Amino acid sequence: MKKVAVISTKGGVGKTTTAVNLAGIAADAGKRVLLLDLDIQPTLSSYFHLEAEADGGIFQLVGFNETRHSEIISGTSIPNLHVIKSNDDQGQLNSLLLNAADGRLRLLRLLEAFKDDYDLVVMDTQGARSVTLEMALLAADTAISPIIPELLAAREFRRGTIALFDELSSYQYMGIQLPELQVFINRADAVTTDARLITENLHSTFDGDSGIRVLNTSVPNLASYRRAASLSMPAHRIETRKPSGRKAPSALETMTALAIELFPEWADDFRQLTPEKVNSMFDTSTLAQLEVEEGRE
Repeated sequence: MKKVAVISTKGGVGKTTTAVNLAGIAADAGKRVLLLDLDIQPTLSSYFHLEAEADGGIFQLVGFNETRHSEIISGTSIPNLHVIKSNDDQGQLNSLLLNAADGRLRLLRLLEAFKDDYDLVVMDTQGARSVTLEMALLAADTAISPIIPELLAAREFRRGTIALFDELSSYQYMGIQLPELQVFINRADAVTTDARLITENLHSTFDGDSGIRVLNTSVPNLASYRRAASLSMPAHRIETRKPSGRKAPSALETMTALAIELFPEWADDFRQLTPEKVNSMFDTSTLAQLEVEEGRE
């Protein structure tokens, strides 16, 4: 079971969008996927339409060590994709973990209960330094950090996210290795100077750094990703082909490339997601109805 934490100490960089789109394309590729919403603002929990919604959520898992699937795991409308929803709107878990003996290491232990039932766990985290963010990072074997192509965002990445890794490095003396940090440009606009400079700077700064890898795939700043969120769907289902005349690739092409970079051992499964196969996975008439309803709002 792979455990991925989508992290950033800066809010608004697209962590939740990254988490749901990676989870969605992995589920359509046949992987059993569990999403964990560790943000006190439950954006991820309300992204997908939930079916068979569980009474409990992340508070019961982390606060009370509840691992019974029926109590905390909710199903979504996408086969193979499940969610442990955020239900810690008062932010009590941070205080609880801060004073607990196993604190930052609790989730690392708890996730063992799901290893036989899931191929991939994706953890969405709070966009600020917190105990739950540190807990997710220590439980992960891969960390993903989207960076928006703005100079202030790049500076915050250095000041916040990289500093967080440095401060948690002492856990190696307990036998816990921090995951490699995978970085990519999100909401990329190739025509802006900032985007080009930041991309070039990331590669020149971190090439050769064994702890940080800058991915070659960038996610474009396109309306199709925002439309997917409004329709409660992963972006690759909304846009399977590139519109005529546009240079940027389709959402399906982009998310396939990103997923292959992150999970190369599943590359063949992702490459089988052709536009025809993706379109056959769900009722396109339902999508059309959703688009009509969206237009009325």
